[in-house]
Amino acid sequence: MTGRVQGVGYRDWVVRTAQRTGLTGWVRNVRDGRVEILVSGEEEALNALVEGCRVGPPLARVDHVENYPADGEKAHKGFTKRFTA
Repeated sequence: MTGRVQGVGYRDWVVRTAQRTGLTGWVRNVRDGRVEILVSGEEEALNALVEGCRVGPPLARVDHVENYPADGEKAHKGFTKRFTA
């Protein structure tokens, strides 16, 4: 995600949203100001998260969301917030 997505509670919002829908993976800030998410789960829940990420929490301004399948990633238990990459 790009836009005003750091310092506005975006990662916490993603964690709560993903956990509520049973998704697994992680979210982290990237040094260039973006937020990066690796997520897996049911297709309907994934689509709902991607659509929700286009808006994000109230203080966020999302300019762009890019999503694509990640091949070869390890399975995750739960959904966590990671530190900056």
